[in-house]
Amino acid sequence: MRPFNQMYRGFALALALGLGMAMAGGTITWAEEQDGGVPGDWLSRYGSARSTGVGGAFVAVADEPLGVVWNPAGFSQMFQNAVHVETIRLFEGTSVDCLSFAMPGRQIPSFGLTVLSLRSGDFEKTNDLNESLGTFSEGDMAFLFSAAKNLSSSLALGANVKIVRQTVDVFSASGVGMDVGVLYNVTPSVRVGASLINLGGPTLTLRNVDEKYPMESRVGVSAQVLGGRGLITAEVDHRPGPGISIHAGSEYWVHPTLALRFGLSDVSPTGGASFRVTPSTRLDYGMSNNELGVTHRIGLTYEFGGFFASSEATPPVFSPIGEQSVTKFNLKARAKTDISTWSLEIVDKSSQVVRRFSGKGVPPAHVMWDGKSEVGLPLPDGIYRYSLVVTDQEGREITGRVRTVEITTAGPQGAVPVVLD
Repeated sequence: MRPFNQMYRGFALALALGLGMAMAGGTITWAEEQDGGVPGDWLSRYGSARSTGVGGAFVAVADEPLGVVWNPAGFSQMFQNAVHVETIRLFEGTSVDCLSFAMPGRQIPSFGLTVLSLRSGDFEKTNDLNESLGTFSEGDMAFLFSAAKNLSSSLALGANVKIVRQTVDVFSASGVGMDVGVLYNVTPSVRVGASLINLGGPTLTLRNVDEKYPMESRVGVSAQVLGGRGLITAEVDHRPGPGISIHAGSEYWVHPTLALRFGLSDVSPTGGASFRVTPSTRLDYGMSNNELGVTHRIGLTYEFGGFFASSEATPPVFSPIGEQSVTKFNLKARAKTDISTWSLEIVDKSSQVVRRFSGKGVPPAHVMWDGKSEVGLPLPDGIYRYSLVVTDQEGREITGRVRTVEITTAGPQGAVPVVLD
């Protein structure tokens, strides 16, 4: 009952904070009842493939390089270096492209760099007599230099320094602003996040009029469910002009290589999926529907180095009564602080733990398994899953890739040739 009460308090806290920040910013109005055209709207309303899939409710998740757009504290939760590229095709030739990199830190803060570029299609240019003078286009770029730091196992802070440049025809302008964010783990599975976007700008002057990006507040909560395979997330945003917008969504890994997502951004449905091409490469897809139609987003993430937990059985198929009577699990791990404990669990097809190795400190280079259960009984033939989990001294848990190992006591099989005269 206690985890449920804590999760309920987390949702209530997020909702209260969101409404409080919205009322502090002015009159509460629903986003779809307002006109567009707010300076910096393209960046404030930007949605990545993954965030779009969960309805844009990403401020309490943000655990990827591009997550700094929602909450710069988010990528402090990452364990591996990551590069993310993404492209969005909108309407009338408009597109948004992104390149993002994040490097989690151990003693020093985590650092990241994100570049977003918007290019419009061509617009007709005319004079006072409505005579055509050719065409022109609009372009916007944003550079986000990010840093985040875990103050404890539960609390993380982050900030972006944002440089924005806009070009319309022959006119151009640049400005600088800042974003700040916070993440707090209410429980190991429930997290509250909040951010303030566009603190002190940017302010751009294309000709004679200053256009300042309005400050935006975001607050939300996320909860991991179903043993970490599922995610439920909700968020409340407020911007001067458009007003309040509400986002919610879910994510479920139906298989270690495939995730499905569904969300609601205000009243518009969204969806998406992820496919893990390799253990270090993930392909994301997101889809949303609005007044102008359906838009599609595609992203690719590559992870490397950083902090990890790795285990691999050699050989992956063995026979306790054969020549290969045991298998050796090679173990490797690196955490943000010193490793406190480690465990390697082997589970059967019913997800029941049949054998567990564990200890304190850094895991050994390898452990041997003879195919027997915890009580020393031989296990039946079949395929078993295993994964290494390490916990550092600040309570952060790193779970390695799930792999399989097979026990077989059957003898070699083959075909006996029959010769007919």
